[in-house]
Amino acid sequence: MIPSAVSNIIENTNRESGAPANATPLTLVEPQQAPQDKVVKMVLMHDVLGRMQVILPATSLLDVDSLNTRLGRDLVALAPDDLDSLRAKYSLSSLPALPGITGLPAVVDETVLSMDVVYLESGEQGQMIKLDQQVFADLLTDARQESFSVPIASIDLNRSDTSQDLEQIHDAIKKFTYLRIQQRLEDTLEVPPLPQTAQRIIHLRVDPEAGINDLADIVEADPSLSAQVVSWASSSFYSAPGKIKSVHDAIMRVLGFDLVMNLSMGLALGRTLQLPKEQPEGYTPYWQQSMWMATATGALINMIPREHRPGFGLAYLSGLLHNFGYLVLAHVFPPHFSLMCRYIEANPHVDSSYVEHFLLGITREQVGSKLMAVWNMPEEVIVALRHQKNAGFDGVNSDYSNILFIARNLLSERGLWVGPTQPIPDELFERLQLDPEKANEAIDELIAAKDEILKMAGMLEEG
Repeated sequence: MIPSAVSNIIENTNRESGAPANATPLTLVEPQQAPQDKVVKMVLMHDVLGRMQVILPATSLLDVDSLNTRLGRDLVALAPDDLDSLRAKYSLSSLPALPGITGLPAVVDETVLSMDVVYLESGEQGQMIKLDQQVFADLLTDARQESFSVPIASIDLNRSDTSQDLEQIHDAIKKFTYLRIQQRLEDTLEVPPLPQTAQRIIHLRVDPEAGINDLADIVEADPSLSAQVVSWASSSFYSAPGKIKSVHDAIMRVLGFDLVMNLSMGLALGRTLQLPKEQPEGYTPYWQQSMWMATATGALINMIPREHRPGFGLAYLSGLLHNFGYLVLAHVFPPHFSLMCRYIEANPHVDSSYVEHFLLGITREQVGSKLMAVWNMPEEVIVALRHQKNAGFDGVNSDYSNILFIARNLLSERGLWVGPTQPIPDELFERLQLDPEKANEAIDELIAAKDEILKMAGMLEEG
């Protein structure tokens, strides 16, 4: 059923244009029936001059700079809370790309007008409206026409060729900074060296004689890290009996050697770079993302038959560090990081990789995994970070990137905003020997424990 607010706009426009009442019946279709290159999206933006509707193809990136230059404005995306208020005001689950829906002035990208047919969100969950071009053009009579979108297909994103990563990182730094390019990546990026605690854990990892006491000694040598591990083990998420009094106790009774080792590694690395003061509005904060991805990855691992499981600790660490490249981009490109955030806000339908490549020439996945390699982190983690958004990757250690891909999208389906949801191919579940139904049940159980997970994320933020 088409919401009355939507059908009234279209019917009134038809009447004003002189079209017969039954000349252009509205057609409802399922989302999977709408060709992606015919889908039209709307982004609500604002500045000191007021709000505006921006209409563009769903397969394009909104070039915020180009739009503002053409309009002489300083538009940024409307905050998520304001969008929620508008949806509630009109009793719609989403706002269709119709100029009259909010009464705001509209600007439409010229490529939309060349489509012979368009598909719009109907305002009801799981339904889209099909409209002929003439009907849609009549709706856009008062809209300003400009060119401000960039086809996503034209953005030459390096999704899988790791051999080009270092060159692309260097090119990006040459383009955006005045630094002299050094041969060593850590000099080029001017990031701090690998923390001593992390170095000691790496050495411990490859020591076949290492035991609980060795790990406890490393953790206890860092008072902040020690307090976090004990607090973590004491969390109601683990329902440990009795009071956790020491790191040794946390390892022995609750968390286990592998989890504490990788948790400590992730925390030590996470404190290497400061959290940026800003982030895209509506996105889950950095440490909350890390916590959700780590626990989701761990939950999914436990659903895989034991003989096919990737290593739990390294998968958990990969989840904890999955967004580390975000911190690196903020550190290396501070003048441009704010612009990147504004583009991500204005392009909620586009994965952040395309925005980053468009603006910087590299992605957080490239730079994060390359830094892990410089720090001699386990190859499983390097691969997981680099290919976490590449569902087609089936190389060495692909289990670790595949499990991140599934975790990210199952979380995103449930409203934990870490980017637009991508469909999970059936072969990905088959490759991991992971039952889709069990995977969904595992994530639902995590969502039910939301309060406990957010508390643990708060512990990370305090560290």
